[in-house]
Amino acid sequence: MTEYAAFLRGVNVGGVNLKMADVADALTDAGFQNVRTILASGNVRLESSANVAAVRSKAEAALRDRFGYDAWVLAYHLDTVRAIDDGYPFEREVDDHQSYVTFVSDADILDELAQLRPGPTEKIQRGEGVIYWQVPKGSTLDSSIGKTMGKKRYKSSTTSRNLRTLAKVLS
Repeated sequence: MTEYAAFLRGVNVGGVNLKMADVADALTDAGFQNVRTILASGNVRLESSANVAAVRSKAEAALRDRFGYDAWVLAYHLDTVRAIDDGYPFEREVDDHQSYVTFVSDADILDELAQLRPGPTEKIQRGEGVIYWQVPKGSTLDSSIGKTMGKKRYKSSTTSRNLRTLAKVLS
């Protein structure tokens, strides 16, 4: 069995309200093992013998079937998430700033996001399958990444987490 982190896009932050206990039940019923949710924003650790692509599609199907919404899940080996977290290129804790990782499953979308020009108070850097970014608190939605991520074309292949959330997923 391989341990995975699964990140659900748009759960409990943008109109899709799910109880994490119900999410865990749906994923367990779908055949995943040792399912554990972290926080209420769609972070899950689970185990499966399937490959990462199969984990993603199986989790999306389980959530769509159970809850009737257009579920998008980005799944990664836990070691991959650890390496992404370890690779954060900016100072991790900056007063009055938020530090984020945007996970991107589509190479063309990653290329697009990597071309964004950061505003004067934000930082953006491409990583392996991710965009690292840092922005002043209170301006996340007004940042280059924040404005872009709200567009429909990015919903199925991207999701962002702050470093504090990743630390909880990894602990």
